[in-house]
Amino acid sequence: MIKHVTEENFEKEISKKRILVDFYATWCGPCKMLGMVMEKFDKKGIIDIVKVDVDGAPSLSSKYKIFSVPTLIIFENGAEVKRISGFMSEDDLEKWVG
Repeated sequence: MIKHVTEENFEKEISKKRILVDFYATWCGPCKMLGMVMEKFDKKGIIDIVKVDVDGAPSLSSKYKIFSVPTLIIFENGAEVKRISGFMSEDDLEKWVG
């Protein structure tokens, strides 16, 4: 299940194993489209997913240098290991996540 996180619980969430973070905005069309792809992708159970609304988490957006949305970042034990921005298909997302 995709979890929505805030600035308060973000660090705790990314400190767990390997996790995919979707930085998005509610007003962003490509974010909405990617959101639907993420819902389907999440059912495969490949990686835990959390979402961060950039408008509600300005300090996280600044800290992780989120300049465009959607931006996906994979963290392993709290460290960023991979990043990509923009919409992608479910197949492309699965290949990117690995």
